[in-house]
Amino acid sequence: MKTASFSELEFFVLLNRLGSLSAAARALDITPPAATMRLASMEKRIGARLLNRSTRRISLTPEGEIYLQHAARLIDELRELDEVVSGNRRAPRGRLRVNAPLGFGRTVIAPLVSTFTARHPDVEVQLEVTDRPIDLIDKGFDLSIRFGELPDNRINARRIMSNRRFLCASPAYLAKHGTPKSLADLAKHRCIVHRQNDDAYGVWRFLIDGRTEIVKVHGVLSSNDGDIVQGWALDGQGIVIRSEWDVTRYLESGRLRRILPEFTLPSADLYAYYPSKQNLPARLRAFIDFLVDELADEASQTDLST
Repeated sequence: MKTASFSELEFFVLLNRLGSLSAAARALDITPPAATMRLASMEKRIGARLLNRSTRRISLTPEGEIYLQHAARLIDELRELDEVVSGNRRAPRGRLRVNAPLGFGRTVIAPLVSTFTARHPDVEVQLEVTDRPIDLIDKGFDLSIRFGELPDNRINARRIMSNRRFLCASPAYLAKHGTPKSLADLAKHRCIVHRQNDDAYGVWRFLIDGRTEIVKVHGVLSSNDGDIVQGWALDGQGIVIRSEWDVTRYLESGRLRRILPEFTLPSADLYAYYPSKQNLPARLRAFIDFLVDELADEASQTDLST
């Protein structure tokens, strides 16, 4: 069987991105019948129907979904090959699939993506935000931006910025319930639990002289959303663990106060994770460098060491 050409792969990816044969025909400056014939020729050669199509819309068949996934990956790999062979590593171009945490991705990464693509108009960025880390390799992502280390030896990581974690509470809560003087005192307080991934519920870990000390805490409020638990702490509902990035402005304004600063919590440093590759595509290298420059500069403007 004759193999697919690069132009066929690009045509199919474009067709699915635009959503109709007529739109693809306009983009390629060909007639709609010519676009229809091109698709029919592909399906005849493959021996499977790739699209369900009506007068208004198209949808992928199961075979089409598989074809699209591999077509997009092959296009990226061929463009990456061109970059490596030609040595044109200063001109980022091509598709970049990025995963980021839900809230942080929406409020911080999305605006940065907009700035990055304005600087590099030949790069197409697909940003997906999820509450849990995803498998980069299985899901076909180029990059994942996450707080904390991921236990996966198939991927590389670059730290974007340091990000300590603090125990915090509002002045109103501390005035009413008192300030803890030791880790043991936390068991007597209303603690707000941020449920993350598969962490044990209500278990807070502290680093003391190279070892981990576990404290079991209790409270009536918990959520899997960091902004929600932070809002409850601001309302005076209890003690919470939040990262330096999240609470800097509230500590500076006095709306929150650090508790037990002499005890260290595991950090929530921000990392860029990417599949292990000997030669990174220019677009991926440029995007990671851009994130480091933008976020490290912003984080360095604040010092909460006291």
